[in-house]
Amino acid sequence: MMQSDGSEDQEKWLAEGIAGLQQNSFYMHRALDSNNLRDALKYSAQMLSELRTSRLSPHKYYELYMRAFDELRRLEMFFREEIKRGCSIVDLYELVQHAGNILPRLYLLCTVGSVYIKSKEAPAKDVLKDLVEMCRGVQHPIRGLFLRSYLSQISRDKLPDIGSEYEGGADTVIDAVEFVLQNFTEMNKLWVRMQHQGPAREKEKREKERSELRDLVGKNLHVLSQLEGVDLDMYKETVLPRVLEQVVNCKDEIAQYYLMDCIIQVFPDEYHLQTLETLLDACPQLQPTVDIKTVLSQLMERLSNYAAASTEVLPEFLQVEAFAKLSAAIGKVIEAQPDMPIVGAITLYVSLLTFTLRVHPDRLDYVDQVLGACVKKLAGKGKIDDSRATKQVVALLSAPLDKYNNIVTALKLSNYPRVMDYLDYGTNKVMAVFIIQSIMKNNTQISNSEKVEALFELMKGLIRDIDGTPDDELDEEDFKEEQNSVARLIHMLMNDDHEEMMKIITTVKKHVLQGGPRRLPFTIPPLVFSALKLVRSLQGQEGQGASEEGDVTPKKIFQLLTQIIEALSLVPSPELALRLYLQCAEAANDCELEPVAYEFFTQAFILYEEEIADSKAQVTAMHLIIGTLQRMNIFGVENRDTLTHKATGYSAKLLKKPDQCRAVYACSHLFWVDDQDGAKDGERVLLCLKRAIRIANAAQQMANVTRGSSGPVTLFVEILNKYLYFFEKGNPQITSTVIQGLIDLITNEMQSDNIAPDRSADAFFASTLRYIQFQKQKGGTMGEKYGPIKV
Repeated sequence: MMQSDGSEDQEKWLAEGIAGLQQNSFYMHRALDSNNLRDALKYSAQMLSELRTSRLSPHKYYELYMRAFDELRRLEMFFREEIKRGCSIVDLYELVQHAGNILPRLYLLCTVGSVYIKSKEAPAKDVLKDLVEMCRGVQHPIRGLFLRSYLSQISRDKLPDIGSEYEGGADTVIDAVEFVLQNFTEMNKLWVRMQHQGPAREKEKREKERSELRDLVGKNLHVLSQLEGVDLDMYKETVLPRVLEQVVNCKDEIAQYYLMDCIIQVFPDEYHLQTLETLLDACPQLQPTVDIKTVLSQLMERLSNYAAASTEVLPEFLQVEAFAKLSAAIGKVIEAQPDMPIVGAITLYVSLLTFTLRVHPDRLDYVDQVLGACVKKLAGKGKIDDSRATKQVVALLSAPLDKYNNIVTALKLSNYPRVMDYLDYGTNKVMAVFIIQSIMKNNTQISNSEKVEALFELMKGLIRDIDGTPDDELDEEDFKEEQNSVARLIHMLMNDDHEEMMKIITTVKKHVLQGGPRRLPFTIPPLVFSALKLVRSLQGQEGQGASEEGDVTPKKIFQLLTQIIEALSLVPSPELALRLYLQCAEAANDCELEPVAYEFFTQAFILYEEEIADSKAQVTAMHLIIGTLQRMNIFGVENRDTLTHKATGYSAKLLKKPDQCRAVYACSHLFWVDDQDGAKDGERVLLCLKRAIRIANAAQQMANVTRGSSGPVTLFVEILNKYLYFFEKGNPQITSTVIQGLIDLITNEMQSDNIAPDRSADAFFASTLRYIQFQKQKGGTMGEKYGPIKV
């Protein structure tokens, strides 16, 4: 890419400056090699005159400066050698001040001054004071900044610090601090002055250039932080007040932000903690445009890391009331900047909350106080529509969950739900999912109905449509995942106390029944099973039928279950409701509540008759009814006959003949149940099986009419296996003769020319015959029974 005209000019001017510098450097080196001091000073002054340019940008000027810096180091070594050869350092210090231009003169003066201090022929503080005062002679911002940066670099190892070789006598660390502070102050003034150089249209360019030079100013603070003599008392009494005074008084946005950040980064955490009030008092005095939220956030992050690194320092945080001071400072900053975007204020509260959770995790009142301050700031603003602010609110709400790993702790925070109310519908749901994930991850059991109420209020975005906002536009897979997470949550709500568990179930019922037709199929089943679990735990308790009105009884729970399952009629979801009714009927059977069990079966049959029209669904439902009814042992003769009659009747009316056949032979188990007195009616078992054979024959004939060949004999083999089952169970109506006749029937069918070949049916029949043969060979009573059967 071609460079712009400005860039080309910069490169050209830099090249010219380097060429001039190199030319004079060459002559300077020749003079140095011949020990010609005056010529060396003359050419070095001419070399340094290249730094007087005003045409270079800060970045390009820095390149030129570094080349000059390298040459000055060589010159300094020469001066040291001259002193060793007998040259007077005082004379040399005077001599360099005769250079024609002030900028080269001061560079040379600083270089000789470095040698002067090292010679120890004069107190270091006097030389340093002279140098820092003399540098005032250069007031051009860029040239002055680099000159003072050079002074800082050549003097940093010659400051009269504690333990330094330059300490002693009249030289103390106070002199070192005073020198660095004075140099810092002057550099900052030069840096700030840059904003006023040039036309207003180039303001953005100047600000970029200023940012490139900020490290020159900040290095002074780094030097201060490295001084051994700058202890907490000196930092508190001298260093920090002087630095903050300069920061506040410069009234420059870039300088204030950078220097506040620099203070926080370079000085020790312990110092920040002990001077927290002083540091925080400066924040509201900064320009309104300063990004103070980032400064405060970094301060709180450093302090919280300090606390996390060693628990021994925690008493210091309490002693200085760090939380109260930070909280008050944030309040003042937000109040002083009424135009601060809402995202900025919330970011501050996130940082304060993070600090609180790390330093004072046991103080829930502090955590709630931060949330309350956020609520106060959000008051009257309605739902947050700024995505960045929303992200910060989510971070604010997530922090306590991440810290405590226990939603129960978060539920103790009165302002937690109030903050959550300001989230929009979509984000509210995201936060609700996060809460559920936290509960699942930490296996948190919610065992109090009040806590459940609070929890479901937090998650209302998942449980029901808020403000009439439907979920129709939500991706189906996402919606299912959300509702499945709610279902998993319901299983985490438990209490061994029956009264309290009943309250929990009632509370959950109140919330989930508001979910609407799309949600109920997901949320009602877990609620039903939670209630059934409570029923099971009540089984066997004495006097449950004659309990007092206020006690939890199975009857009351079953009444509640009826109301819950009936809600599915709004969906409608008859197949699910039928399954749940059958589960309840089985539980009622175990509780020996015959009327209740009968009522649940009645509801299941009504659903089957009136709501389930799909043929496949009917087959599934019929087998569920038969299977459940088989396990029931509570019914008297009359009720059982009524239900089995209904089941066999509906089985014979299924749409497809194969389905009819299988349902009918399944009904045979209703009349022969092991280990149950009065439930073994061999005659009716045989009637069911004979009816199944007739239906199988009809299916064969229908296949012959429609396709020109008979269907597979699988149905007959299945019926044969039922015969064998009841034969072994001792049903007197099922004899070896009957079985032999059925085997012969199947064999003839399979040999018929009209039969459709079916390998699976052939294998099934062969396997059944092998079983019969095995029983015959095994001998014993069963072998004798199977003896007459020929295979």
